[in-house]
Amino acid sequence: MITPTKGIAPDRALLSVGAQILEQLSEPTSVSQTWYKVKAWRIEQGHKAPISFGWFTLALDILFAMGLIELRDGLLVREEAHAS
Repeated sequence: MITPTKGIAPDRALLSVGAQILEQLSEPTSVSQTWYKVKAWRIEQGHKAPISFGWFTLALDILFAMGLIELRDGLLVREEAHAS
């Protein structure tokens, strides 16, 4: 589920969807705007397998748990990576 498996295509794995989300977060954006951007990007890139909003929110959860995004004033914000 988090990574590709026999039943989960690489473009639908939660880490892949998370990367697609991060690609769309060049500036703070609402959850719904990000959802529409990700869906449009997947169509433009020729991804055949659709993702549900539930799957999208699971990917957001993973990104949040990894410290890569935050919700500030109702907007998703991409966090800068810090080398430790």
